[in-house]
Amino acid sequence: MDTNSYQDMLKTVQAFHDKHRFRETGGEELTYRVALMTEELGEISACVTKGKSKEKLAEECADLFILLLGTAIAADFDLKQAFWDKMKKVESREARMINGRIRVSEFRE
Repeated sequence: MDTNSYQDMLKTVQAFHDKHRFRETGGEELTYRVALMTEELGEISACVTKGKSKEKLAEECADLFILLLGTAIAADFDLKQAFWDKMKKVESREARMINGRIRVSEFRE
């Protein structure tokens, strides 16, 4: 297994879903997955605001990444292609300083 391969990551998450029968037991229901991702974002926020270690932050980010991969599986879309499509869009966007911080967005006047 190539630990740098997106395909291997996706296969590993698929195997985890299969092992625990996520499709048959509600684990791939999208509203549930959004709630889990929200929970992980809260844990990431706690790492940052409470000054937890970078190892703990990395672990919580990995949890969110696993959930994102699983959501791509559950919703049957190509996350890798979605990433590249979105990067193509954001690379052409304007950057602005807002409240002292850089923001790259699709600004509307």
